[in-house]
Amino acid sequence: MADIIREITGPAGPLEVQIEKPAGDARAAVVFAHPLPTHGGTMHTKVVFQGTKALARIGCAVLRFNFRGVGRSAGAWDEGRGEIDDFRSAVDFMAAQYPGLDLWAAGFSFGAYVALMEGAQDDRICALIGIAPPVNRYDFAAAMKSQKPKFIIHGEADELIPLKQVREFYAQLADPKELVEIDRANHLFDGQVSEVGDALEDLLADFTCRTQ
Repeated sequence: MADIIREITGPAGPLEVQIEKPAGDARAAVVFAHPLPTHGGTMHTKVVFQGTKALARIGCAVLRFNFRGVGRSAGAWDEGRGEIDDFRSAVDFMAAQYPGLDLWAAGFSFGAYVALMEGAQDDRICALIGIAPPVNRYDFAAAMKSQKPKFIIHGEADELIPLKQVREFYAQLADPKELVEIDRANHLFDGQVSEVGDALEDLLADFTCRTQ
C-alpha cells in the first residue's frame, strides 16, 4: 500500500477512510468504527483518532472510516443496518490487504456496538474492542455469546451509559475478557482521551489471538 488510500468501495458507494500504519511490520490489522453519525460522530472524533494512533504505536495497521453519509462517504444514515454493512466492507478491505494477520474489530460508542456485533459474527475477526459501548441502547446478544477475546474501556462518570450497566453487561460476557474503567471520565472522555490510548496500549501491547 505505497499509495495513500483515501477511499474504499462500500455497499452504498465510496467510503472515506484513513489508514494508520505502524513504524515496522504490522502484527495485526484493525478496523475502528466511530460514534453515532446523527450526533456528530466521525472518524476524526478524538477518541477514534487517538485510539488509532495508540494501536499503531503497538504495531497495528488501523483503518478508520466514515460511515455512509458522513464526510465524503456516499449514502445516508440507515439506522445501524447499513452501517454494519459499511463496517463489513472495511473488514473485507483490511483482510485482503493484510492476509494472515490477526484482524481486530474496534469501535467507540455506537461504533463499539457495530464493532462488537459484527466482530462477534465474522469468523475472520479474532478480537473485539469496545470503548464506551452503548449497552443500554442496543442489543449486544451476539457479542455476549462470543468466545472471542473482548476488551472494554469505559468512563467512570459516563453520563449516557452508566458504568453500573456496563459492569452488568461485562459480567455476562463470556471469557476471555478485560474491562478498564477510567476514573472520572465522561462519555467523550473530555480531557482524558490520552488515557484511552494508554489503556489500549496496556491491554493489547503483548496480545495476540494466537495465544488464546
